[in-house]
Amino acid sequence: MSKDAHDEARKTPDVSAALELNDVVHQRTRLGVLVVLAEVREADFPYLKATLKLTDGNLGQHIEILARHGLVSVRKGYEGKRPRTWVEITRAGEAGLAAEIRALTALLSL
Repeated sequence: MSKDAHDEARKTPDVSAALELNDVVHQRTRLGVLVVLAEVREADFPYLKATLKLTDGNLGQHIEILARHGLVSVRKGYEGKRPRTWVEITRAGEAGLAAEIRALTALLSL
Protein backbone atom coordinates (compact mmCIF):
# COMPACT_ATOMS: atom_id res chain seq x y z
CA MET A 1 0.00 0.00 0.00
CA SER A 2 1.43 3.38 -0.95
CA LYS A 3 1.91 6.08 1.68
CA ASP A 4 -0.93 8.13 0.16
CA ALA A 5 -3.32 5.15 0.17
CA HIS A 6 -2.30 4.30 3.72
CA ASP A 7 -2.90 7.91 4.87
CA GLU A 8 -6.30 7.97 3.14
CA ALA A 9 -7.32 4.69 4.81
CA ARG A 10 -6.44 6.17 8.21
CA LYS A 11 -8.59 9.26 7.51
CA THR A 12 -11.68 7.22 6.61
CA PRO A 13 -13.67 6.74 9.82
CA ASP A 14 -14.90 3.29 10.70
CA VAL A 15 -18.65 3.79 10.76
CA SER A 16 -19.42 0.10 11.23
CA ALA A 17 -21.07 1.07 14.53
CA ALA A 18 -23.86 2.61 12.45
CA LEU A 19 -24.71 -0.89 11.27
CA GLU A 20 -25.43 -1.80 14.89
CA LEU A 21 -28.26 0.74 15.15
CA ASN A 22 -31.61 -1.00 15.38
CA ASP A 23 -34.25 0.71 13.21
CA VAL A 24 -37.01 -0.22 15.66
CA VAL A 25 -35.20 1.26 18.66
CA HIS A 26 -33.44 4.11 16.85
CA GLN A 27 -36.62 5.92 15.79
CA ARG A 28 -36.85 9.06 17.98
CA THR A 29 -40.23 8.42 19.60
CA ARG A 30 -39.61 4.73 20.30
CA LEU A 31 -36.17 5.55 21.69
CA GLY A 32 -37.85 8.10 23.96
CA VAL A 33 -40.41 5.55 25.17
CA LEU A 34 -37.65 3.07 25.99
CA VAL A 35 -35.54 5.69 27.78
CA VAL A 36 -38.49 6.78 29.94
CA LEU A 37 -39.41 3.19 30.72
CA ALA A 38 -35.81 2.31 31.55
CA GLU A 39 -36.02 4.96 34.28
CA VAL A 40 -39.48 4.24 35.69
CA ARG A 41 -39.83 0.56 34.63
CA GLU A 42 -43.58 0.88 34.04
CA ALA A 43 -45.73 3.86 33.10
CA ASP A 44 -49.32 4.46 32.18
CA PHE A 45 -50.33 5.82 28.81
CA PRO A 46 -51.16 9.38 30.01
CA TYR A 47 -47.75 9.69 31.69
CA LEU A 48 -45.90 8.64 28.53
CA LYS A 49 -48.11 10.87 26.40
CA ALA A 50 -47.45 13.94 28.56
CA THR A 51 -43.75 13.24 29.09
CA LEU A 52 -43.04 12.71 25.39
CA LYS A 53 -45.58 15.32 24.20
CA LEU A 54 -47.34 12.95 21.79
CA THR A 55 -50.87 12.44 20.56
CA ASP A 56 -52.84 9.35 21.56
CA GLY A 57 -52.62 7.87 18.07
CA ASN A 58 -48.93 8.54 17.63
CA LEU A 59 -47.97 7.06 21.00
CA GLY A 60 -50.30 4.11 20.47
CA GLN A 61 -48.70 3.20 17.16
CA HIS A 62 -45.18 3.35 18.57
CA ILE A 63 -46.12 1.27 21.61
CA GLU A 64 -47.69 -1.28 19.29
CA ILE A 65 -44.46 -1.52 17.25
CA LEU A 66 -42.34 -1.88 20.39
CA ALA A 67 -44.70 -4.56 21.75
CA ARG A 68 -44.69 -6.45 18.44
CA HIS A 69 -40.89 -6.65 18.67
CA GLY A 70 -41.00 -7.77 22.32
CA LEU A 71 -39.36 -4.59 23.64
CA VAL A 72 -42.29 -3.61 25.87
CA SER A 73 -45.27 -5.37 27.36
CA VAL A 74 -48.71 -3.79 27.49
CA ARG A 75 -51.22 -4.39 30.24
CA LYS A 76 -54.77 -3.09 30.10
CA GLY A 77 -57.04 -2.78 33.06
CA TYR A 78 -59.01 -0.35 35.15
CA GLU A 79 -58.13 2.18 37.77
CA GLY A 80 -61.44 2.61 39.52
CA LYS A 81 -63.93 2.78 36.67
CA ARG A 82 -61.46 4.32 34.22
CA PRO A 83 -59.75 2.12 31.65
CA ARG A 84 -55.95 2.28 31.84
CA THR A 85 -53.06 1.05 29.75
CA TRP A 86 -49.69 0.40 31.36
CA VAL A 87 -46.50 -0.14 29.41
CA GLU A 88 -43.45 -1.91 30.84
CA ILE A 89 -40.00 -2.34 29.34
CA THR A 90 -38.97 -5.98 28.86
CA ARG A 91 -35.52 -7.50 29.21
CA ALA A 92 -35.30 -7.47 25.43
CA GLY A 93 -36.18 -3.77 25.53
CA GLU A 94 -33.46 -3.09 28.08
CA ALA A 95 -30.96 -5.03 25.95
CA GLY A 96 -32.06 -3.21 22.80
CA LEU A 97 -31.70 0.17 24.49
CA ALA A 98 -28.26 -0.76 25.86
CA ALA A 99 -27.12 -1.89 22.39
CA GLU A 100 -28.40 1.36 20.89
CA ILE A 101 -26.50 3.42 23.47
CA ARG A 102 -23.31 1.43 22.79
CA ALA A 103 -23.64 1.97 19.04
CA LEU A 104 -24.30 5.71 19.46
CA THR A 105 -21.37 6.02 21.86
CA ALA A 106 -19.10 4.27 19.35
CA LEU A 107 -20.24 6.63 16.60
CA LEU A 108 -19.66 9.68 18.76
CA SER A 109 -16.13 8.56 19.58
CA LEU A 110 -15.07 8.62 15.91
